[in-house]
Amino acid sequence: MTDAHRSEAKLQTALPGFLYRFAHKEDGSITIFAVFLVLIMVLLGGVGVDLMRHERERSRVQAVADRAVLAAADLDQTLDPEEVARDYFNKAGMSEYVSSVVVDEGLNYRRVTVDASRNLNTLFMDNFGTDKLYVPAKSTAEEKINKVEISMVLDISGSMRENNKINNLHNASAVFIDTVLKPENEDLISVSVVPYTAQVNVGKKIMRKLNVDRLHNFSFCVDFDDSEFKETAISTTRKYEHMQHFEAGYSWNGKEFANQDRYNNIDNPGCPKRKYETVYPFSQNATALKNRIAKFRPRANTSIHLGLKWGVALLDPSFQEINETAGVDPAFQGRPAPYRDIDTLKTVILMTDGINVRTRRLVAEAYSQKDYRRHWSDFPLYYWLNENVRWEERHKYYWTKYTPTQADNLLENICDAAKAKGIVIWSIGFEVNDHGASVMKDCASSDSHFFRVEGAEIVDAFEAIARQINQLRLTQ
Repeated sequence: MTDAHRSEAKLQTALPGFLYRFAHKEDGSITIFAVFLVLIMVLLGGVGVDLMRHERERSRVQAVADRAVLAAADLDQTLDPEEVARDYFNKAGMSEYVSSVVVDEGLNYRRVTVDASRNLNTLFMDNFGTDKLYVPAKSTAEEKINKVEISMVLDISGSMRENNKINNLHNASAVFIDTVLKPENEDLISVSVVPYTAQVNVGKKIMRKLNVDRLHNFSFCVDFDDSEFKETAISTTRKYEHMQHFEAGYSWNGKEFANQDRYNNIDNPGCPKRKYETVYPFSQNATALKNRIAKFRPRANTSIHLGLKWGVALLDPSFQEINETAGVDPAFQGRPAPYRDIDTLKTVILMTDGINVRTRRLVAEAYSQKDYRRHWSDFPLYYWLNENVRWEERHKYYWTKYTPTQADNLLENICDAAKAKGIVIWSIGFEVNDHGASVMKDCASSDSHFFRVEGAEIVDAFEAIARQINQLRLTQ
């Protein structure tokens, strides 16, 4: 008999029959294994519950933290930033969650960081030695007003007299200026105003710094070669042409233009001649800017490309040399900043209510003498030709400087040149047709930088642009 048989015989002798049979049977072992599996599944399910509780709590606390820092970092609110942040948690019933609120602020920025991280007690995972889970809830928001250089390029052509458009522009510009030029932005944001019609009058001070053969003292407009619309800069050495001062009009009532009604179509020189119609560079005087724009009156026709050429030139670093003697705010003597200056945003707001149209110039011979120049400052071109020159001879007195298509192409060139330099272009098509909308949309930095508006909607457009220039951003 083997040892195994002997042990079996001894066990049978020592135990009662029913106990022996129970110990000897094996068909109950599967039940024990099943119970073990159920226990494992319950524990794993419990782990899942703890993880879901953790994620729900993390999302809840993080959402409150994000809202709290956004409100606290807003430069427009005057309450203590830390109190604002803590108040958000108090109202959410989480005041005990906040471990720290750090506020860092200076002249042109405010950064608020809230740490609301905490430990969450587990319900099941403690069976595996993990009695707490860390819930990270840290958020930072910053509102930073970098130095900003803004060119407002505004259409004051004759069609702006329709549908109360010029008054809507006055209102919209005032809202824009009040939104960007706030006390906390002092010496940080400069605004240049470039009114344009068929040309841009840069004014005597800027003209003095350019290499221009002065032909007259009526106005200060410069003509460019087409190639210069592929460049953002204005040269102080290149020879520019002084634009002739004349009006291409058909009517005249016997008075000099200066004494005529500025609201009608008669006093419409191709180059605006009044002082308030000249370029107004680098200002932070909100009152002066608004008062100047409020004087704008509709006149002449539309050359959008010339308006933008000057708006962009005012942002090009080459303009610093001109800026030094242009009588600008002393705080902005060093502007425009270099393109590589990452702390300076350069942006243009380009507004028009129409499309580029055909514009003309007098032939050189007809403007070659002082008496001729005086003559054309007194009499509208088409009026005088109709009265004094045979029909078949009239075309000899003028030539076409820009066709509409040519002007659109030049506008596209200067838009592309500006965007290539990192200048942000916002464009506003104010009661424009589909062609005008397409041209302005193509010029904008993106589709979202273009606004097509009607009537008083222009106010909303200017305000939206102002707020986005000074936008609040969540950085973490």
